[in-house]
Amino acid sequence: MSAETQEPSAPAAPVREAADRAFARPARRALTALVAVVVLAAIGVASLLDIRPPAPAPASAPPSTFSATRAATHIDTIARRTHVAGSTANDTVRDYLVRTLSGFGLRTSVQDTVGGEAGDLSGSSGAAAVARVRNVVAEWPGTNPTGTVFLVAHYDSVQVGPGGNDDGAGTSSIVEVARALSAGVPLRNNVVFVLTDAEEACLCGALVFASAHPLASDGGVVLNLEARGSTGPVIMFETSRDNAKLVDVFARSAPHPVGTSFAVEVYRLLPNDTDFTAFLGNDFVGLNSAYIDGGAIYHTPLDTPASVDRRTLQQHGENALGLARAFGGTDLADLRAGGDATYFPVPGTLVVYPGWLTWPLAAVALLLVLGLAVLTVRSGRASWGRVAGGFGLGLVPIVLAPLAAQLLWVLVTALRPGYASLLDPYRPGLWRLTVVLLAATVLISWYALLRRRIGPAALAVGGLAWLAVLGLVLAALTPGGSYLAALPALAGALGGIVALRLRGAFSVVPLTLGAAVGVVILVPTVVLLFPALGMAMGGVGALFATLLGLAALPVLDLLLPEGGGQRGLVALHARRIGLGVPVLALVATLAVGGSAFAVDRFDAAHPIPTHLMYALDADNGQARWVSYETSPQEWTAGYVGSTEDIGKAFPEVGSEPVRTGPAQAASLPAAAVTVVSDATSGGVRTLRLKVVPQRQVRLAALHVDGATATVERASTGGFALPVEQSGPWSFGLIFHAPPADGFEVELALRPTGTGPVRLRVEDGSDGLESLPGFRPRPAGVGIVGSHSSELVLVAKTYSF
Repeated sequence: MSAETQEPSAPAAPVREAADRAFARPARRALTALVAVVVLAAIGVASLLDIRPPAPAPASAPPSTFSATRAATHIDTIARRTHVAGSTANDTVRDYLVRTLSGFGLRTSVQDTVGGEAGDLSGSSGAAAVARVRNVVAEWPGTNPTGTVFLVAHYDSVQVGPGGNDDGAGTSSIVEVARALSAGVPLRNNVVFVLTDAEEACLCGALVFASAHPLASDGGVVLNLEARGSTGPVIMFETSRDNAKLVDVFARSAPHPVGTSFAVEVYRLLPNDTDFTAFLGNDFVGLNSAYIDGGAIYHTPLDTPASVDRRTLQQHGENALGLARAFGGTDLADLRAGGDATYFPVPGTLVVYPGWLTWPLAAVALLLVLGLAVLTVRSGRASWGRVAGGFGLGLVPIVLAPLAAQLLWVLVTALRPGYASLLDPYRPGLWRLTVVLLAATVLISWYALLRRRIGPAALAVGGLAWLAVLGLVLAALTPGGSYLAALPALAGALGGIVALRLRGAFSVVPLTLGAAVGVVILVPTVVLLFPALGMAMGGVGALFATLLGLAALPVLDLLLPEGGGQRGLVALHARRIGLGVPVLALVATLAVGGSAFAVDRFDAAHPIPTHLMYALDADNGQARWVSYETSPQEWTAGYVGSTEDIGKAFPEVGSEPVRTGPAQAASLPAAAVTVVSDATSGGVRTLRLKVVPQRQVRLAALHVDGATATVERASTGGFALPVEQSGPWSFGLIFHAPPADGFEVELALRPTGTGPVRLRVEDGSDGLESLPGFRPRPAGVGIVGSHSSELVLVAKTYSF
C-alpha cells in the first residue's frame, strides 16, 4: 500500500500536500536543484582532488623521506640522451647507477648474461627474442627475513627518446628510495633493488633476473615502477592473482593510494607487457604502478627530463618508499591468499572489500531496483507499462553516447590524420571535456524528449535498472569492475525508496545521497579512463559518463521545470525551457570541440608524428624507404608512395603490407655468418653458426626458410629457444644488444629437400641522418613512438 493510502498517514496529508505545492513553485524548485547540484559537484571535485599527486618535496627534506627534487637530479643524468640497450650511452648510465647505489653502502653488482623468452613472450615477426643484458642489482639484507622485497624499474630507453619518464622516473625513484632506506635502520626482510636492462627490447633483463638470478630463486614481492606518459596520478594498475592481502597493504601503507580493481581486470585482458609480466611468469607476487597521462610524448624524443612532472614523481617515490617499508616489515610467507579484492579510491582513502561480495552486492542492487519499481507504481508515479518503457528506452543513451564519441574521433582524425599515431593528443583536456559534454547532450536530449511521455520516475527507475543489469554483467565478465555499476544502482535505488516516503524538498536529500555514491565512484573512473585508453577509445569514457548521468538522473531532473499536468502558456513555457537545455548542451559541446581543434594544433613543440625506416637488401643492392603510416603525412609521402608486402625479404618489417619507396643504396655491410660446426645424425642436421654484425647495431635477426628445413631445437649461448612456425619461416631469432664479436646459434634441423638450408639474416642500427637521400624533418614534424622508427635494416641470404 502506498504512503498516500495508509490510514495512519491521513491526518498529516494536508501538511504533505502543502509541502508538495511549495516545492513545486519555480523559485523553491530552482533553489533546491541548485543546492543538490552544487553538493554533487563539490563531491566530484573532492574526488578528483584526492587523486591529484602531492607537491614535490625539496632537496632539504629529511633524509629518511622521499624527495622528488633529489630524485630529479638522477633523471638529469640517466635521461641526458638516448640510451638503448647495448649502446655506449647505456653503459654510462649503468656505471652511474652502480656508483650511486654502492655509495649508499649497498652491495651492488651487475648481472651480465644472455637470455630472454622461454615461453609465451616473443619478438617481432614471431621470432624468439633474446638479448645480452646487464642488470644492476643492489642488496640491503634484512635483520630476520621472511622473504625478499624487490623494487624494479628498467634503466634502458627506446632508440629515439632519452626516456625521462619511461623509465628514468622509475629508476630515479628507486635510487632515491634506496638512499632513504639506507639512511635508516635495516628492515626485517631483505630488500633488493633491480634496475633491469633491455626492457624496451624484449623484457629480457627482467626475464633473466626472475628466472636465473640467485637472489630471485625463492621468489618474493615485486614492486614495479613504470611510466607511459609524463604527468597525472600514479595508478596501481596490475597485481598478481589472489591480491587481497597485497591490496590491503597497499591501501594502508601507500601515502597516496590510487588504484582500482577494474584497472587490474582490464589490464589482464590486454596484450600489453612490462617487466612485471616476467616476474609474474616466474611465480612472484606484487604490484605494478605507473602514471599514464601525457601519453603523446611516450617513446618519443620529447620524453626528456624536463617533461617529468615533479608532483607525479613525488607520488611515485613516496608510494614506493611506503610500500617498501611496509612489506619490509611484514611476514611475506603467505601473501598470496584470500582471492582478489575489489577496491577503488574515495576522498581520503581506498575502499577495499573482499571479491566474494561482488555477486551478493550486484544481486542486492537488482532487488532494490525492483523494489523501487514496485513502490513507484504503487505510489502512482508511473504505471508498469511506463516503467517497462523507461527500462527499454534506457538503453538508447547507453549505446548512442559511446557511438557518438567514437564517430566524433573518426571525424577528427579524418580532418587531422596525425592524431591517429598518438596515444593521446598533446593537449587532451578540451577533447576529453568534449566527449563528456557529448555524452551529456545525448543523455539530456533523450531525457527531455521522453520525460513528458514516459515520466521522470519511470526513466529514473529504468536508468538504475540498467546500472543493476550492468553490475551483473560485469560481475560475470570482470568481477573487479562490477562495483562501477552495482554500487551506484544500489545507492540510487535505496535513495529512491527513502525519497518515496518523504515529501517536498525533504525527498531531495536521499536522492542526492544516492547520486553522491555514483559521483564518488564514477567521476574518477571517467577521468582516469581517458588517459588509460586514449581518445581513440573515447567511447568508453562516454559510456561511463552516461552511467554517471543515469545514476544522478533523479537529481538532474530538478534542473528541468515542472510541466506535468499544466495547461496553456505555462506548459508551453516549460516545454521550451526543457528543450532548451539539450540545445544549450549541444552548443557547449560544439564550442568546446571547436576550441579543442583550434588549440591543439601541431607545432614545433608539439610535432606531428611520422614513421620512417630504411631497408637494404644486400643480395641485390636494392634499398627502400619503409613507413607504417597508413595515410602518410606530407613529409613521409616524400619518401614512400606505393604499398607492398616486403616481409619475405625483411622479416622484421612484418607480414602486413607497408608503405614503401625507392631509396639509394647505402654502403652498409651485412652481418657475416660462418659455420662453427655441422653434423648430421638420424636425419637431423645440427648446425652451429656464428653471426657477427659488421657495424654497430641494436639488433640482429636470423630466420630459417621453412621451404628448406624445419627446426626441431634451437639455442644460443646455452639458452634454449622456443621453436614455432611463423609464416614462411620455420624458426626466427632476434638478438637485441648483440655483443660486438657476435653470437652463436645452434640449430637442430630436419631438411625438407636435397638442397641447402637457406637463412635470412638482418641487422639493424638507428638513425637515418647519414643515409643518402635523407632530408631532415622540418620543425613541426616529429618521430612516432615506435620501436622501428629510424631503424636501418640490412638483410642478406645465406645457404648452407
